[in-house]
Amino acid sequence: MPYEMRIALGQFNELTDDMLTYIQQLGAQDFLMNTPKFPGDKQWEYEDLKAAKDRSDAAGLRLMALENVPVPFYDKVMLGLPGRDEQIAHMQTTIRNMGKAGIPILGYHWMPNSVWRTQPPEVLRGGALGTRFNMAEHDPNELTHGRVFSADEMWDNYCYYLERILPVAEESGVTLALHPDDPPMESLGGVARIFHKFEGFRRAMDTFTSPNHGLDFCMGCFSEMGGHDYVINAINHFASRGQIIYVHFRDVQGMVPCFNECFIDQGNVDHFAAMKALKDNGFTGFMIDDHVPAMIDDTRWGHRGRAFAIGYMTAMLEMVNKG
Repeated sequence: MPYEMRIALGQFNELTDDMLTYIQQLGAQDFLMNTPKFPGDKQWEYEDLKAAKDRSDAAGLRLMALENVPVPFYDKVMLGLPGRDEQIAHMQTTIRNMGKAGIPILGYHWMPNSVWRTQPPEVLRGGALGTRFNMAEHDPNELTHGRVFSADEMWDNYCYYLERILPVAEESGVTLALHPDDPPMESLGGVARIFHKFEGFRRAMDTFTSPNHGLDFCMGCFSEMGGHDYVINAINHFASRGQIIYVHFRDVQGMVPCFNECFIDQGNVDHFAAMKALKDNGFTGFMIDDHVPAMIDDTRWGHRGRAFAIGYMTAMLEMVNKG
């Protein structure tokens, strides 16, 4: 039976009994794990992946995706450094193991120097805290990897990787989902960011056309790029082509080079319009809460903030489905 657009939980790295119970209590059936703490410093093994899948199945839930392997699994690949072929071989094994274990989606990014944020965080309503970024408070001459890596280099490295990894994903029944650069700047730390605007994603999707390749559509990142219209236009383009695999349903106030994350009922984007655009364009994947503000007496992971976001999303989806 085909899936319908639905709400899921995500962004945790350990599959505990409490987490499985929390997902059930919020009324979700699907979840993803972000950079899960599986053993291994080069690849993930079948036995560990299958154990996680079996625990999910036993709880009546669906482990739909693993988002992000540790950066050291493929940092040489992203930067085109010696040793990248060995890393690719390990990534191919990881993907084959995922397929064998029955975990259908691998989310990935192309940021060797990861997500950037500025300290201290932004103070939101009631004293809640949200992450922020302001380029003016960072050193524009900082080099995180010793030299400048150009956009052409990063694109060539990306193609080298996808040419070798996508066929394995297709053979294994695993779908690759590309996450945007966050923050979506042209370059940070001397490393070009090739997925910081719409054209980069369109180039990637047009170059590597496959039912096993699409987007982890982070609405917050697209909002950082250009606000409401930018998000809606991107949804219309990629969802209508079946190229959105799943969605990070969050938002920000402001845009690059200066923005902050916020509650789901704030921000640049009309969230109901965004969810309706997904529905109208035939999206049948899942939407997760992603980042949430830190609320009073919350856990480090943000159980309270996530419950607020999931409840809000669930109500919007009910209204969207009613037409």
